[in-house]
Amino acid sequence: MTSMANSTIMGKAYEYACLSAFKNIVMTVRPIEIINNESLQIAKGRFESISNEEQADMIKSAQAGIQLIINMEPKIVEDGNDTLTVSLQSDDVAKNYGDIRDILVIRRSIEWEIGISVKHNHAALKHSRLSGVLDFGKSWFGVPCSANYFDTIKPIFSTLAELHGKKLPWSSINDKAENIYLPLLNAFKDEFINLYEHHDVTRKLIAYLLGSNGRDYYKLIHHPHKTTVMPFNIFGTLNTKSQTHAPQIIIPPIEWPTRIIEFTFKEDSKTTLILTLNNGWSISFRIHNASSIVEASLKFDIQLQSKPENMFYTEVEW
Repeated sequence: MTSMANSTIMGKAYEYACLSAFKNIVMTVRPIEIINNESLQIAKGRFESISNEEQADMIKSAQAGIQLIINMEPKIVEDGNDTLTVSLQSDDVAKNYGDIRDILVIRRSIEWEIGISVKHNHAALKHSRLSGVLDFGKSWFGVPCSANYFDTIKPIFSTLAELHGKKLPWSSINDKAENIYLPLLNAFKDEFINLYEHHDVTRKLIAYLLGSNGRDYYKLIHHPHKTTVMPFNIFGTLNTKSQTHAPQIIIPPIEWPTRIIEFTFKEDSKTTLILTLNNGWSISFRIHNASSIVEASLKFDIQLQSKPENMFYTEVEW
């Protein structure tokens, strides 16, 4: 089994463990409904396919993480007879609509909802793509890329499309870092700076990378022997008080970046750019091929390298 396949299995299994944790914690306080859809059945199957020891670890991790979220969201367990609805979203929702929340937690009686992005042992932000037709400026910031950008990248993706048509492997490309990755990243970097200088896209970048199609959410990350909860309360919809209780844990507001300090290649790398912003923000953009056969697009692995000191997250060992 490839590491990517194993990561997918473990991620889906952890989603199921989180639903189980919700049920175990909430059912003693209020009615709860776990929506039995195709996504739930897939996650359940993945959970049942892993070892008993892995299952036990995931349950411990999920219990700890969900309890932390409840401590920030008292509306989950406040007194009431209305039903809390918890469901898993299809992967297609993220692919088609940019909504990266895996779990939805809803109280329809008060029109209240939060979302959770569940991760197993990794904390990547987004896996956006570049291609000869994808307009990252429009999809990320609502500002179209220039014609010069598309003219620059057209020969690169034309070559990739030709190789894709022949079903050739990436290994058939001589020095792909020098001939493909480097010129593409330079074009991306130049266009990013161009958009920044004309439209000041720093705040929109953070909203795109951390947000979930305009929605706040919690990121719940399972690590060996500990669980991390990172709230991304960009639009201020998380961490609200209930009718009777304030949150036990208060999420401070995020300090936004206002300017770019530097946008350069990572030292000794032809595949990774580092964007350094003020107020403590730093983001890496690593370009890579997502399959063994050449495709007419390339994928970004985008990671938060550093964040403001007041950007809240919490961890618990179990």
